[in-house]
Order: sequence, then C-alpha cells, then structure tokens
Amino acid sequence: MSLNLTKLDETVSMALINSEPRTEQDLRSFIGSMNDLIFQGAYSEDEREKIAKLIEQRLGVSMGLGAIVDDGEFEPWLDDAKKRIDPFYWSRYKKLLIRSGLPQDVVTKLDQITESTLGRLGDPEKETQWDRRGMVVGHVQSGKTANYTGLITKAADAGYRLIIVIAGIHNNLRNQTQERIDEGFIGRDTGRMATGGDRPKVIGVGEFSDTRIPVSLTTTLADFKKTVATTNKSRIESYNVPVVLVIKKNYRTLNNLIDWLKENSSKGDAEMIDQPMLLIDDEADNASINTKYGAKGASTEITRINGQIRELLRVFHRSCYVGYTATPFANIFIDPDSEDEMFGEDLYPKHFIVGLDAPSNYFGGKKVFVDGLPEDGDPEFLRFIDDNEDILPMAHKIDHSVTELPQSLKFAVRAFLISRTIRNLRGQSQKHASMLVNASRFTRVQGLLRNRLHEIVEVIIDALRVNGARAELGLNDPEIFFLHDVWKKEYSKVEFSWPEIQAAMLGAVASTKVVEVNSSKNDLDYSQTGQTVIAVGGFSLSRGLTLEGLTVTWFLRNTKMYDTLMQMGRWFGYRPDYEDLCRIWMPAEAISWYSHIAEASEELHEELRDMERAKATPMQFGLAVKSHPSSLMVTARNKLGSGQKTVHVGLSNRFVETSRLSSRTADILQNKQAARGLLLDIENDGFARETAEVVSGGRLLRGVDVKHIDSFLRAWINAEQSIVTQISPLRAYIAERSYTELADWDILVGSLANGVENTELGWPIIPMQRKILLADLKQKFMSIGGRKMRVSSRNVESVGLTKEQISIAEVGYRNDPSFSIGEKINYPGSCYRKIRSKPLLALYLIDVQTTVDGLDEPPKGFPPDPVVAWAISFPTSMTSNKQVEYIINTVKQREMFGDPDIDDELENEDA
Repeated sequence: MSLNLTKLDETVSMALINSEPRTEQDLRSFIGSMNDLIFQGAYSEDEREKIAKLIEQRLGVSMGLGAIVDDGEFEPWLDDAKKRIDPFYWSRYKKLLIRSGLPQDVVTKLDQITESTLGRLGDPEKETQWDRRGMVVGHVQSGKTANYTGLITKAADAGYRLIIVIAGIHNNLRNQTQERIDEGFIGRDTGRMATGGDRPKVIGVGEFSDTRIPVSLTTTLADFKKTVATTNKSRIESYNVPVVLVIKKNYRTLNNLIDWLKENSSKGDAEMIDQPMLLIDDEADNASINTKYGAKGASTEITRINGQIRELLRVFHRSCYVGYTATPFANIFIDPDSEDEMFGEDLYPKHFIVGLDAPSNYFGGKKVFVDGLPEDGDPEFLRFIDDNEDILPMAHKIDHSVTELPQSLKFAVRAFLISRTIRNLRGQSQKHASMLVNASRFTRVQGLLRNRLHEIVEVIIDALRVNGARAELGLNDPEIFFLHDVWKKEYSKVEFSWPEIQAAMLGAVASTKVVEVNSSKNDLDYSQTGQTVIAVGGFSLSRGLTLEGLTVTWFLRNTKMYDTLMQMGRWFGYRPDYEDLCRIWMPAEAISWYSHIAEASEELHEELRDMERAKATPMQFGLAVKSHPSSLMVTARNKLGSGQKTVHVGLSNRFVETSRLSSRTADILQNKQAARGLLLDIENDGFARETAEVVSGGRLLRGVDVKHIDSFLRAWINAEQSIVTQISPLRAYIAERSYTELADWDILVGSLANGVENTELGWPIIPMQRKILLADLKQKFMSIGGRKMRVSSRNVESVGLTKEQISIAEVGYRNDPSFSIGEKINYPGSCYRKIRSKPLLALYLIDVQTTVDGLDEPPKGFPPDPVVAWAISFPTSMTSNKQVEYIINTVKQREMFGDPDIDDELENEDA
C-alpha cells in the first residue's frame, strides 16, 4: 500500500472505532464521505475501493475470548471499581491499536480479555495485604505483548503505581519490549529522553494525549541502573503517575532492583512497600522456573533467578505476578516428580490461568504444520532441507568452516528476494520484509554464514543491475535464470507475470541487508520504513524477538524439546496480504516434531476450555496437562541426570498410536503374528470377516470382548522410541476398567478401497501407504507417517459413531470459540472422541516408503514387506483422575530429544 493510501486507511479506521458499518454499501459511503470532508475528494474511486476491501478483510478477522480457569477463592472487585476508574491509558492504547490496522472485533475481544485478567488481579484500593499468581497462555508471535500492554494500561488506570516487565534473557528482546511499552503506554521515546538533548520525541499513544506521561526507569538504550533511579527520585510513592520498568531476566539486574527498592521505597515494615505492584514475566517458562535441569553451570543460575523474582514479590505488601508464555509446559510441569512440590512452588499460577485464542488470521502451528501438511500431497508452506550435511552438518563445532552454502539455502534466498518484489508490486513497499536463517548456535559460525549470504545477495543484485532490464534476454544471465526457475516452482500462481517481477526486482531488493542477531551483535534496525533484511542468528532469534514481515525461513536445528522448538518458530504471527508467499525450509525430521507439537499445543488450549466448563481450578488443570501422554516428551529435560524415571499419565479421553515401530525383522514378524492371532481369535468368537460392517477406512467389528485386546497387546513388541505405546501401562489402564467401561470394543480393520489385497493377516486387506524417515533406520525404528508421525487419518475416531453423533461432534467443534468461519475445516479426532462411549482399536497393515524419491534400491534395513501398526481411542473415563505409570529411560531420552547442554543456550551461545 502506498503511503498515500495508508493515510486514508488510518483515517477511516480511526473514525470507525465507535461506528462499525453494517453493510458493504455503508462502508463505501462512509469512505466517500471521509474522502470529501477531510481530503477534498483527493482519492479516486479505485483507491477508495481498495481501502474498502482491505477494511472488509480486517473486519472479518475474529478472535475468541479464550478460556479462564480460576481458583475457588476468586472475589470479583472490578465491576464496583469501574465508577472510580478513568480509562485514560487504555483509551489511548485502544486508539493506537485501531490506527495500526487491528480489526475492530479483535480490539473489542482484547478489551474484554484484558478486563477479565485485570479483574483477577488484586484490587489496588484494597489496603490489606494480598498477592496474586496467574499465567496467560498465548501462541507464539500471536500478540502476547499487545495483550500485556493492554493489561498494563488498565492496571495503571485502576491504580497500580509500579509496573515491572521482565522481558527475556537477552538485551535485544528487552530493548524491543521497551520500544513496545514506549509506544503503547509511555508515549515518549525513552531513548531520546535518556540522551537529554532535544525535547523528548512523542510517539504512539502520546500522539493522542501527551499528558500524564508514566515515568520509565529504563530506556531503549539502557536496562535498570541503581544510580540513575536514585538520581531521579527516591521513592515510588513520590511519583503522581505510574512508574514502569522493562528489565532483562538477569540476576544482577534483579539484585540491583531489589536493593534499590529496599533502600529507597520501603518504610521499615518488614522491608515491604505499600504501593500496589504488577509484575509481568514475559517468556515465563524461560529461566523463571526453579527446576534443576542438570545442565552444566545452568541450574544454579535458573534457581537464583527464580528466587530473586520471589524475593521481589515479597518486597511488596500488595503484588501480582502474571506470567506470559506460549509454551507453558515448564510452568505446568514444575518438578513433575512431586505434585506437592509442584503446587508449593511460589511462581506456580495458582490463582488463575487465562488461555488466549488466536485471531482467525493467525499464521501459526496449526495452519502450517497441521492444516498445511496434508496426508497426501505436498505441503503448502514447508520445504525440506536434505543437502546440508556435507557443507553445514546439523551437529558441528565452533571452528566449523563455512566456505559455501547448501543449494536449498541459495534457493531460499532467491525465493525471499522474489517474494519481496511481489509484495512491492502489491503495494507493500513501505512494509518490512525479513528472512530468518537459524542454522547454528555458535556466533562464529553465524558470522561466516552472514558473510556467505551477503556475497550471494550482492551477486544477484549485480546481475539485476546489468541484465534485469533486458526483458527476455536477461534470462541468459545465470543468476536471473535461477531466479526465474525459483519463481516457476514457488510463485508462478501469483497475480504477476515473470516479466513484471523481473522488471521490478532491482528496485525492490537493491537495499537488502544481511545482518547478525546474537549475543555479540544485533544489527536489526526497523527504524526506517520498508526494510528488506536477512537475519542470521541462533538462540537470540529463537525466543520473543520479532522479525518484522518475516516471509522466508531456513531453519536447521536439531532440538526436539517442546518449548525450545515452538519458541524457535519466529515464522508464526500475522501475514496480511502475503501469507501465500511464506515459505519455511527445515529438515523432514524437524517438520514431524513441529506437527506433533502443534497438535499437542492445540489440545492444551482445548483442555483449558474443558476445564473452564468444568469449573476446575488451576491446580486441577496442572494435573490434567501434566498427565497428558505428551508429558512424556515435554518433561524430558527434567528427567536427565539419572538412569530412569516414572511419569504418571492419564489415558481418559486420549488417543495413542504406534507412530514409531521397530524396524528389526524379528519384531516385525512377531507383531504380524500378534495381529493374525487377534483376527483369528475374534473370528473364533463369532466375528466373521464376511459379516463385518463396511465403513470408510475398512471393516468394523462392534462389541468385541476386551480379552482379545489384552491378548493382542501382550503379544505386541513395542519400539523403545514409542513412549506413549508402552504396553504395561496400557494393559494396566484397560485391566482396571475391563469389567465396566472398557469391556466391549470396536475394532477397525483398516483397508483402502482400491489396490492389491494382502492376506498375510488372514483377512484380505489393501495396505495403506505411509512414508518413513531414512535417518531413523540407523536407530532400528521407523517413524510411520514420515514428517507427520501419524498412522491414522483424522476421521478414524468417528468410526463406529452414528451419523447423528458425528453431526453433533462437528457442530460442537464449529461452535468452539477457537474455530473461525471460513477456514478450511479439518475436524480433529478429539471432537469425536469426546462423545465416544466405547473404545476403538484400529489395526493397520502398512506398506512403508522412504521420504526420498528416486532411490535405485531400498536402503539397508528397509522392511521389504508390509508392517503392522495400531491406534487406540480411549473414551472419557468415569475415573479420569486415575493414572498409570510410564517408565522413561533417560539414555533413550537423550537420543530422542537431545541434550539440554546442546539445546538450551542461556547466555553465551559460544559457551
């Protein structure tokens, strides 16, 4: 959008804050009136129509209110307090959000959810001592900062005098957060204020009202310093406006702040301050948890920070702690070995947990790794890295030399430059565009990558300068030929032809910068409009830091920890008018983990909504999430350090399947024998295959005795790597309910509708085809489903339900607040599972394939025959609180999930 049109868009959007048009014609009439009254008819009909369509698109973006789980002692206070509250700070911020283009509906929902959160904090007018602990669970890059900025403005309006934001463990994230607070709450550029030269620059909310400016004891240039704070004024109570600090999660900073508060603002009453204080802990799962990971040199530091946050809270008579995170696994699993210790931990969100629903236009894990990763066909946004090992191995040392780049990275760079050009042609030249390259934890290697990337970008720009304007003759230049090839493969379906793109490309990409972002450097600078940036980094780019207009990512990392993986997902967020251009390159194995985690994260938010409906407490929610089968992988880091541990898991309303199978020939044959025995036993029990019910996906048998299921599982050899299908806990869970709710089973014998029948199991079965990852064969197992690690199709859990039950389940899913009208509907198995009354065992015969095409012969260890796999859908149990014990071997955990010493780069990426 041109700067000219941006002005009209901002003006109309601001005017629509309190008067949303009801029809398309109303909107166009309104824009025409604004054009005549304010701009004297300067905008043409085509320009006005473009703005109308853009606003219609935004108005169609919706966001659910989320879910809230409260403790039983919650005492509402906000409704009575509203008559005394002047919403000065919130009103300014609301106007800023509207002006920035956030849809009216999203702003309204943000207003409601932040008000609900505020009401669960302590009443700042209540003089008696109180403290509150809570957590807000969002999605990566989904607007958590906007949410807590809104909460800060409302808390200030309500009477909170001191607001502290702890913003991550790196300077660049703290600085970025300070900028957001400057814009959304303070209204002044604190960096300019700190230099003491010119008059402080008014920004953001200050442009709506430049009075009652909050005092900031930190700036975009500097973290908290005792000397600076003491020089300004001595006591918090001496200020007549709110005081705000944005500090780094660092023990020295925390120690200085605590000392300053005790020295200057306490009254001698047990060294406690009377002013109400709100503490926002951004990235609350990172370094705030008092969990001894066993990582060398890290556990003491993490425990110290946790203790300091708790000490900071104890300095105040009245305080609130609100942790914000998109990956709350560590918070929920605080000391997963002891429930008493988990709930005794001071920072556990014992009073409330708020789950934020992402707006319908959120480009997140579900869209990329679930809906965008079809069971058949190519992924929509994802591409694969399989050419790095000879040039840049996944595991490399600090002295690794980078003399060239993998072809996939060169391809990705070209795709990024083309996407920048397309965005310019779409009128987005004033918007930022970024590419992320995250391939090493070592700053030295990152520097070398930055140099090589700079070189290839310069070669491309030089080619465009010389031959870009030569139309078709320009294709004789090898670099332009390669660009054209990338366009054909990635972007040939966009609305612009190659001649249009080639002609505009030099102007679009000539100012491209390649920068480093790590513990040593931060060359990111979005102060000028329309920046084109390729950012190279490691952990600094993996948590909290926003890359504006991120379009293309090349991601080469080997961690499999839930929180680390999800936080590395900087590509999540909002991509208005360029979502179709986004591409993510990563290894196939990493894609499979992201797919698994995306589904687990969706289930976590669904669990929170269920617990809200059941009026459960935060502690009950913690138990429910902790007992989820995925906890077996979430807690891996806490398990390292001893031979083996046990984890208690609940299987009520759960789905488990053998997404990993042993590739040993003897095990494959034994499991086939187990499947043959099952089908023979049920035939002898009167279930003939000729009378089995033909359903989508195979043949269904109803009312099968549980004894046959137990015999099958007893004979099954489980792969060590398939943690959730360990046989002993499954049999124990089933046995306890074998005379009641799990007495009768449905069995689906999976079979395709067309193909060559296989009779190895005694039944004529047309095997399914599933891919596997070649790398797994070295460890004697197969990841069935390849990138998705899924055996079953999405609708398998609907098998056995009536049409009416299926309709009820699907209507219930569509009515869920997280569902957005207009999105592609992929009904999750959980919606059917909720209304199942009987358990389902799905038995599969699978022809496995590699994920690499064009192999002349099967690799060593590749199974020549079909293999057997299975899945179980457990309905909701009447004794859902009872759990079974899974065993985790920590040596195997290291093999599967990585070592925290490698994956968790806390302060020094070169350490």
